[in-house]
This record gives sequence, C-alpha cells and structure tokens, in this order.
Amino acid sequence: MIVMMLVFWGGLLAVILTVLRHPRFTRSRLTDAERILAERLARGEIDEEEYRRRKATLQR
Repeated sequence: MIVMMLVFWGGLLAVILTVLRHPRFTRSRLTDAERILAERLARGEIDEEEYRRRKATLQR
C-alpha cells in the first residue's frame, strides 16, 4: 500500500512538472507581442524608433 501511494504521488508530481514546463505555459503573451512587433519592423511597417518605443511599452 505504501508503494502504491509513493507511485501515485510521484506520478502526480511528474504530471504537474511536465505541464508547467510545457512551452505553452512558460512563454508569456509579451513574447508573442514582441515577436509580432519585430515582424512589423522587418516588413517595414514601423521604423526603428517606433519599434523601440512600443517594445519599451510592452516591457513595462
């Protein structure tokens, strides 16, 4: 019975750690916003000054 309890809690801990380490949970929305902002700069939609200003706003 003790062995089964250890297996249960160990498995539960493994599942929780796996879920928390998944990239979907470790990346923030700001990272996505910064990526989109960088793409807009690369396409020439915004200039470098506007890029820096908006990136600073996102990082606050």
